[in-house]
Formats: sequence, C-alpha cells, structure tokens
Amino acid sequence: MSKFKKMYRDFFGLQEQNSNIPDAEKIKASTAAMVDLNKELDKAASTMKIESDLEEAQLINNLSDYNGHVTYYVKNPQEASAVAKEIQQWTTKKGFTIIAHKKLKKGRIGYFYFRLGEDPGSESQKIQGYFAQLPELSKFLFKKPRKRKRPSRKF
Repeated sequence: MSKFKKMYRDFFGLQEQNSNIPDAEKIKASTAAMVDLNKELDKAASTMKIESDLEEAQLINNLSDYNGHVTYYVKNPQEASAVAKEIQQWTTKKGFTIIAHKKLKKGRIGYFYFRLGEDPGSESQKIQGYFAQLPELSKFLFKKPRKRKRPSRKF
C-alpha cells in the first residue's frame, strides 16, 4: 500500500471495495425487466388519448344565438363593478362597441348589449371565450334580460 493511500484511509476512514461488482446474470435480468417495462408503457401510452385527440369545447354558435345581447351572472355581487369595468376594457381593446350596460338585482346580474359587426359568428366566439374564462362569473347567456310585467293598477 502506498504511503498516500494509507494516509487517506487513516484520515478519511475510507475502505476499498473488493468484489461488490454485480454479476453478469443480475445485469441481464435487470436489463430484461427494463425492456419489458418499456414495452408495457408503450402499450399503455398507445391506448391513452393524447391531447390532440381530446374533444375541445365547441365554440361555434349559430347566427340566431348571438344578437348582441349578453347577460352574465356574478358569483359575488361585491365584485360586480370590477367585473363590469374589466369586461368594458376588454371589449374596447378588441374593438367591440357597447351600446348598453345595465346592472340588475343589486349587481348580481349584468347585461351588455354590443353592436353587431360584419361577422357575428366570430364575435360571439370571442365573447364566449372571454366570458367563459372569467372566474368571477357563474354563467352567461346570449339573451336579453326579461322584463317583468308589473300588474296594472286599476282605480
């Protein structure tokens, strides 16, 4: 043993490994197991749907669905003004013209009336995509809010 090996062994407490090399049979067995595992993973991956196979949300609307009216329902009425301001900013940024905006039932329901452009179908897709991604909204409809009929007073 060389002088340096002895000094390292004494200082660091190192011990030399003699015969801890795995057998060739163990190596072949583990390699075969890895090959089998890879085959099973390939089979499982082929049966799973990849991202392009998944069905996407259908954003195609008929022209009769969208006529400029959008009614939306806010989850928290305290956020109604902030949500309305955010929608107004987005619509002006995208080039939509707002004709009317109303808040109904203490801010829980909001209503926008947009001017129809050249392609109402693509406009409805843009609006539907934006409103669908807003977490503050519980739902929205392409409908004008119904007016309640008040009973007529007869004297």
